Amino acid sequence: MTDAALTRIGVAIDIPDPWGPALTRRRAEAGDPQAAYTPAHVTLLGPTEVATDALPAVEKHLEALATAQSPFTVHLRGTGTFRPITEVVFVALAMGISECELLAEAITSSPDIRRDARFPYHPHVTVAQDVSPEALDAVFDDLAGFSCRFEVASFTLFSHGGEGPWRPRRDFSLGDAGR
Repeated sequence: MTDAALTRIGVAIDIPDPWGPALTRRRAEAGDPQAAYTPAHVTLLGPTEVATDALPAVEKHLEALATAQSPFTVHLRGTGTFRPITEVVFVALAMGISECELLAEAITSSPDIRRDARFPYHPHVTVAQDVSPEALDAVFDDLAGFSCRFEVASFTLFSHGGEGPWRPRRDFSLGDAGR
């Protein structure tokens, strides 16, 4: 591979108001440093470097996927954890899992996206990571009764320059939600 310029991207479903800001706030209260940079979301593609000149092709691929996917409902309910493998507490998806899994798999089918995942894909909303075990336990207990439902009408391509927050690059409407 040549020394082509690279851009770090990610693809996610934002959690709408009022739930997204509430989950992000709880993450910040736990002391998670990522709360300031990463609003509550369901990841479809984690941080991945792609050739900068491939971004138009990646966007075209995402547009085709979005158009082919009908809007769907996500139901977030209760908490889970990846402990002891990783020190993460999350809000679980009770509905919308298969749609997220299919989208995540389709996104990585682009020849311009090469991603070696450390773990199998598991859609979730991270609410605490890289904090003390006591803080993880508190978030796990505090959000155990959490529940919300919302319609997913789009997903977002984000880019990251290495510092500060992820920046939305483009939204992709599902089906004809944006038409």
